[in-house]
Amino acid sequence: MDRRRLLTLLATGTAAALTGCVKAEGEPFNSGSAGSGPILPAPAPLLPPPPIGPKTPIPAQTITALPGAGTSMALTVDDGASPEVVGAYIKFARDTGARFTFFVTAYYDSWAIHRDALRPLVDSGQIQLGNHTWDHADLTKQSASGISSQLERAKSYLWNNFGVDGTPYYRPPFGRHNATVDKVAADLGYTVPTMWYGSLSDSGVITEEYLVECARKYFNPQTIIIGHANAPAVTHVYGQLVDIIKERNLSMVTLNDVLLPPR
Repeated sequence: MDRRRLLTLLATGTAAALTGCVKAEGEPFNSGSAGSGPILPAPAPLLPPPPIGPKTPIPAQTITALPGAGTSMALTVDDGASPEVVGAYIKFARDTGARFTFFVTAYYDSWAIHRDALRPLVDSGQIQLGNHTWDHADLTKQSASGISSQLERAKSYLWNNFGVDGTPYYRPPFGRHNATVDKVAADLGYTVPTMWYGSLSDSGVITEEYLVECARKYFNPQTIIIGHANAPAVTHVYGQLVDIIKERNLSMVTLNDVLLPPR
């Protein structure tokens, strides 16, 4: 069974898996349909704005955390197999002022379904978009032309639908990349492979309790956290995630909020 089919099953609740909180790799929200009606004004943000100050320059190389001292946390959300979860993340952003980066797998129709709701948040900088390839292929098993195709198709999709191309940040599927992958990516403008410090472990179906346990373990200053827009658990615990962030005096940021990438 390929990953696209598996993630579709996971998103509809027909498969179940429990995974650990893996290093290196509240009140319920009604996700609704973020693209089905007018965008209503959000209530006063519950989360603090991003920090004010100079951005930190970074070189053209892999990052796993936010450099330097501070209280920022970058939540990065991969894939997009579930339109309901993508819609719920958009609602989370509008309702709380949450800032995060979607690493878009452009093959999924979630992004087209929610394009009109997502575009204003991208335009304002509250949500950032990065490249997670066209259909989540393992780039280390592709030829150079295959790697280029995966990234270029997603790049074109992002530009045509959201007016951004995600450069210089890309996330290789499964976290797998090598010198060949990085060179091809860099030639397309993706000079910063973006990995992570801790995971919400929700690429598939897990319990809400377990997801919150992972958040408590990994929501720390200057971290890059990976989550997924594939399965519903996260949509039921946004209030608890907000509580953890506020208890620890963290600021949710996009990568663009705090990093000055190589030119």
